[in-house]
Amino acid sequence: MTTTLRPAGPEERRDDGVRARPYDICVNGRRAGGIRLATDARFGPGAGRIEALDIDAPDRHRGRATVAALAAEEVLRGWGCRQIELTVPAEAAAGLRLAAALGYTERSRRMAKALTAPPELPAAARDRPLGAAEYPAWHAAAHAAYVRVQMELGMSRERAERLSAEGHRRMLPDGAGTDGHALRILAHDGTDVGSVWVALRMPGESGGYVVDVTVDPAHRGRGHGRTLMLLAERICLAAGRPVLGLNVYADNAPALGLYRSLGYRPTAYLLWKPIL
Repeated sequence: MTTTLRPAGPEERRDDGVRARPYDICVNGRRAGGIRLATDARFGPGAGRIEALDIDAPDRHRGRATVAALAAEEVLRGWGCRQIELTVPAEAAAGLRLAAALGYTERSRRMAKALTAPPELPAAARDRPLGAAEYPAWHAAAHAAYVRVQMELGMSRERAERLSAEGHRRMLPDGAGTDGHALRILAHDGTDVGSVWVALRMPGESGGYVVDVTVDPAHRGRGHGRTLMLLAERICLAAGRPVLGLNVYADNAPALGLYRSLGYRPTAYLLWKPIL
C-alpha cells in the first residue's frame, strides 16, 4: 500500500513569511487521516511544524502516522525548512514513542501545578513590585537573556532581538504597571536577589504563567529560585488562578529538578529535529 499526502485546502500565507497548509493522509488514494503543516512563527520560514496529525480509527496501528510524518519532512524540506518541530501532549505515550523513533529530541517542556494553599516564604524573604524606575534595567536584562537563549537554539540575533522587543511591547504595554501581569523583586535580608514575572491572563493558559524567573548571578545556589517560585504561586492564588504553568528548556537541569521537587508535572513536550 502507498501512503501519500494530498492537499486538503489552499495554502495560507502571511506577510511575515509564515505559511501553512492542511493535507489528507491517503492510502492508495483513500483518506486515512489528516495532517497540518506550517512554518514556525517564532523561528521563521527556515523552521517547520507539524501542527496536527490524526489517523482515522480504522487505520491506526498500521504505520500510517510514521509514513505521514516522514512525508511531512519532505514537504517542509521543499518549503526551504531546515528544522522541524512538533508538540506532543505528555499523556500521548504513543506519540512520544513515534517521535523518538523518528529522531526527534526534546527542546523544552511545558509544566503545570494545581495550587491549593499559598506557601510560606522564608523568614528573611521580602518581595515588592518592580518599580517604574527599575523597569528599564529589568527590561534590558530580560531582553539580553531572551536573545542569548534563542541564539543558542539557532535563531539569528536580528530575529531574536525583534521578537523580544515585539513580545515585551505586546505583553507589557504599560511596563511594570501593565494590568494582568505581576513583576516582583525578591529581597533576602534586605538585599535584592532576583525577580519573577507572572502573567495572570495569557492566551491559551487556564491559569497563571511564569514568563520569567531570574536569580542574580551573585546569589545563585542559595535557594532563591525556589523562593521566587513560591512567590509566583502566592501571586497566582491571590489573583484567583489555581493553576500555574511554565516552560523549561531540556538542557536546564537545575530548573527541571527544582520544578519537579515543587510538584510541577509535564503537560506537553516540544520536540525537534534537523531536516538538512
